[in-house]
Amino acid sequence: MENPDTLPRIVIVGGGAGGLELATRLGDKLGRKGKAQVVLIDRNTTHVWKPLLHEIAVGTMDEGVDAVSYRGHAYAHHFHFRVGSLTDIDREQRQVVLAPLSDDEGKEVLPSTRIDYDYLVLALGSISNDFGTPGVRDHCTYLDSLGQAHKFRNRLLNRLLQIQRLPDANKDVHVAIVGAGATGVELSAELHLAVTEFHHYGFDAVSSEHLRLTLIEAGERILPALPERISSAAHRELQKIGVNIRLNTRITAAHHQQLETGDGETLNADLMVWAAGVKVPDFMANIAGLETNRINQLKVNEYLQCTRDERIFALGDCAEFVQADGSRVPPRAQSAHQMANCCYSNLRASLDGKKLTPFRYKDHGSLVSLARYSTVGNLMGNLSRGSLFIEGHMARFAYVSLYRMHQIALHGLARTGLIVLTGRINRWLKPRLKLH
Repeated sequence: MENPDTLPRIVIVGGGAGGLELATRLGDKLGRKGKAQVVLIDRNTTHVWKPLLHEIAVGTMDEGVDAVSYRGHAYAHHFHFRVGSLTDIDREQRQVVLAPLSDDEGKEVLPSTRIDYDYLVLALGSISNDFGTPGVRDHCTYLDSLGQAHKFRNRLLNRLLQIQRLPDANKDVHVAIVGAGATGVELSAELHLAVTEFHHYGFDAVSSEHLRLTLIEAGERILPALPERISSAAHRELQKIGVNIRLNTRITAAHHQQLETGDGETLNADLMVWAAGVKVPDFMANIAGLETNRINQLKVNEYLQCTRDERIFALGDCAEFVQADGSRVPPRAQSAHQMANCCYSNLRASLDGKKLTPFRYKDHGSLVSLARYSTVGNLMGNLSRGSLFIEGHMARFAYVSLYRMHQIALHGLARTGLIVLTGRINRWLKPRLKLH
């Protein structure tokens, strides 16, 4: 086996869906055989599939079962893991610069660190975009990370506890969700289900009738990025469970338990969630002289290489890939998965001195889960010409299958089967909700 110091080093920053799948595959194929060093960097120590954060936020999913330990996964799949936050890239020295690492009390554990790379993959994902709206950052909750999901769940539990224990407390739970994209719509349905279930776990004074949920959208319909038929079906289902949907309503400011609209109206809420848009973190704007767009996405060429440095690749939400028709690849899990596959092929081709393969995005459709009430979406591909609208059990099966495909990419078919079995057993052994 070659000296590890002489092996080409591939560094991946970001352990989301695309980044972790890429690190796993490179580790299995190159790291295991001693053909390259593969290093994954992430600010967290565990991976959770981001499309499931809304379920963690309301307690209908226990992340302790499905979360992946980066260190354990790295050991099993022959790559290295480093915890840290990217602050800069030194393209001349081919190094990434990580911020100092501090503990929970703010004490520095490690100084700023530099890590060498031969090839760099940026898979940083995206965060909520508040568009500079005053007060949002201070008074609204985002759902970008596991920590933020925990924060929302704790606030929800505290509000329910007030209703249960304080005789003169207002018995309604007012929740406002700004942004009716997939996150806002799925959170609305999941929250309604959770409040219904909390009634069985010591919150007998609480029922779904106490939930006053308002979904706010600046556009003319919910799920504006998806086909109108999906939007209409989801709209009907949310109205059935009592969600108040406010369309053509722009939020101009946020205060303590209050939102201001462009029409001068004030909306009161105990809990406020901002899910109105996405962007790449601001420190990525023109980082190391790389070309970025207005939401800080890295502009890439047809091979997913950054336009100003062929040794730096980008994938997932942090990459702007313009297709032949001028449209941009949407920030979805399926996009990150497909980009990770292409990036894997092109990294191997680069190491072997072979021709790179252009990325071609294939839209397999969109699915939106409305908890156990319904699932709606469309499938695209070989099943029909154009798209096939689906809903109900078939759509729910397809929705769950997306997550299973991600698990298979990480763990393989046999291990994923055991994970599914364990999940079913836990459903029988444990409460339906995570209550702490």
